[in-house]
Amino acid sequence: MPGSEVHVTATGAMVALFIAGAVGSTLWWMLHPPPSYVQKIAAKAEHELERMVGSLIVVFSPEIDSAHMMVLAAKLARGERSELLALYIVEVPYTLPPDAEMPFEERQALDALGAAETIANKSNVAIRTETIKTRSTKQAVLDVAKREKAHLIILGSFREGKYSGAPLGRLIEEIAADAKCDVLIGVEGKHGTLLIDESVQPSSQAV
Repeated sequence: MPGSEVHVTATGAMVALFIAGAVGSTLWWMLHPPPSYVQKIAAKAEHELERMVGSLIVVFSPEIDSAHMMVLAAKLARGERSELLALYIVEVPYTLPPDAEMPFEERQALDALGAAETIANKSNVAIRTETIKTRSTKQAVLDVAKREKAHLIILGSFREGKYSGAPLGRLIEEIAADAKCDVLIGVEGKHGTLLIDESVQPSSQAV
């Protein structure tokens, strides 16, 4: 009726506010549904990848062939906080002095690291290379990983595996077992290679 007054009681106001809040919460929930299980897994994987590629080492040696892992390593290291180190280990036998000249092995190191550098440059990734002479390949890898505060060590397949049928050698297993960070091991398939760029493979590889 004209001129009638509406009286609002405290209880009515509280009920109205409660209803408005409930409606608002329902609308917000509908517009912002909770993440699904798949989304949670994807977010966790993305977080783990960011953590993993903070510092990355690719290991080469006469027994560890990681050439087919370099493209993958470069892709992982492309993030802003990532660092990429290609490491070649020359194991010096005890029959020789620790600093003995080993021309054949040193030439292999130059070829492997040169190919790694080329792949990284093609991917616009900064890379450092290092050759170490040591009595123990495993200990040298673990020491460098500790020095570099590595988040991930990448190892290729055991070089002799293609002949013996064993994809991994004891050296790779020992490094993976004792490393304090994540270890990624890549084994080439029987009918192809894993992310390898044939155009940058060293031209003078030992047979």
